[in-house]
Amino acid sequence: MTATDMIKKSTAGADDVVAEPRSHPGRWIAAAALGALCAGWVLSLWSNRNIDHATVADFLFDGRILQGVLLTVGLTACSMLLATALAVALAVMRLSANPVLRVVSWGYTWFFRGTPLLVQIVFWGYLGLLYERISLGVPFTSIHFFSANTNTIVTPFVAGLLALGMNEAAYASEIVRAGLLSVDHGQVEAAHSLGMSPAYTLRRVIVPQAMRVIIPPMGNETISMLKNTALLQLIAVPELYTRASWISAQNLSQVELLIVASAWYLVLTSVLSVPQYYLERRYGRGAGRGLPTTPWQQARHTATRLRTRVAQAAHTHPRNARTEADS
Repeated sequence: MTATDMIKKSTAGADDVVAEPRSHPGRWIAAAALGALCAGWVLSLWSNRNIDHATVADFLFDGRILQGVLLTVGLTACSMLLATALAVALAVMRLSANPVLRVVSWGYTWFFRGTPLLVQIVFWGYLGLLYERISLGVPFTSIHFFSANTNTIVTPFVAGLLALGMNEAAYASEIVRAGLLSVDHGQVEAAHSLGMSPAYTLRRVIVPQAMRVIIPPMGNETISMLKNTALLQLIAVPELYTRASWISAQNLSQVELLIVASAWYLVLTSVLSVPQYYLERRYGRGAGRGLPTTPWQQARHTATRLRTRVAQAAHTHPRNARTEADS
């Protein structure tokens, strides 16, 4: 090709110019290396002779395992509801002008964050050793409206719920407090100038803006709560991991039942990630120039880009071949 032909090609028109994105071979090499490592690890695990795949398949949808899954999901949901309600109250108390409320909130957070969750679970599980009966009545008098045996009220499920929920509330309260503090104080002053009450301002002005900061870490705490339910094996709560342990103690297939439990935990955490993503997307409106794309939209955009590149390549190669033939 002569210099004249090159000049003609560069000035032929806008339709003849194909803009190609800059290539990044390093990214593809790193991605290929990571993919090979992951594939090798999965293959080595799958082909391991010490794993009985038939046992894994038999117990993956076993009725006892499914009952444990349902109880794990129920425990997670109830514990997070309890923790969220306590966290909001503790965060508001911590930001209150009342020094007594601030001290009580700080003391609660200090105690439950300072003691291990394992100790708290054991404490609630053996609460009957400290208090034989739970009574409701007038303090410092002999008047009682209700009284019952502690072990009757605080069952293993209730003990696990209290331990997980009250422990999580201490961490979640700091998350909620950080979200409330992230809202500019001018928003509060503007709401008060319009005659809004403090409670109405908190519910309609502060909390909706704070949710953008609260949702991501609270989603992580929910996933952590799901996995922490396995600790309730100490007080014989028949959740997923406990049931898997009971079955493995009978058939001595510890590794296979651990794989079954891990597979269900992965499925549950993946499911929990979906509403977290859409909640972050909803409360992130107005924070950026546009909403982040959903996974389905990302898949469609990726497919469109691939089709465009294939079409460009198919359009460019014949033209290059004709140009070389002419030269």
